[in-house]
Amino acid sequence: MLYWSIVFFIVALVAAVFGFGGIAAESAYIAKILAFIGLILAVVTFVLRR
Repeated sequence: MLYWSIVFFIVALVAAVFGFGGIAAESAYIAKILAFIGLILAVVTFVLRR
């Protein structure tokens, strides 16, 4: 999840540099959601393995 979050963040940065604001905003939104899901899964995995 975190890998894909970074990929979408890079896509958002590249889109913003080239002036594609809508694509940059959507990619940043997807990256934020994936990072949040990855963080939740990491915490749940940590708690369950203890």
